Amino acid sequence: MKIIGIDPGLSGAIAVLKNNKVLNIFEIPVMSEGKKNKRQLNSAQLVKLLKDNIKNGEEVSVVVEQVNAMPGQGVTSMFNFGQTFGAIKGICAALGLPIFFVRPSKWKKHFELINSSKDSSRTKAIEMYPLLSAELSKKKDVNKSDAILIARFYSDTRLNDN
Repeated sequence: MKIIGIDPGLSGAIAVLKNNKVLNIFEIPVMSEGKKNKRQLNSAQLVKLLKDNIKNGEEVSVVVEQVNAMPGQGVTSMFNFGQTFGAIKGICAALGLPIFFVRPSKWKKHFELINSSKDSSRTKAIEMYPLLSAELSKKKDVNKSDAILIARFYSDTRLNDN
């Protein structure tokens, strides 16, 4: 089974795993909008990216981090974040992809990342996938690491329940 892990948000990422091997990692596709060049999700690009990574008839599960509004975040940024999250849900539904949600506390507990720095997920992903260390070398790559760990969490927990 192919598992697509998504860390939602405009600076989020997508990881594609099969048999616990990372096949692809992408940043969430974005584009500029309006006079201020605000970033927004490029939905058409996301659809293409998902389709390009799924073969016909292949069993796929999409796992998205279940996120909520955070105290101290601005209304506009939360609206944009929610819009991106909703678009991801809609795109998966339109493509007929089964979608599952996991709270950050759940997958982080699984990897013993509770109460650790944001960057520790990057360290954990590199420990698990040392060949990806070049792709995860920058601090901003923490979102890619999160997407990998979200997919791996699903593989470790859901798939072993059967």
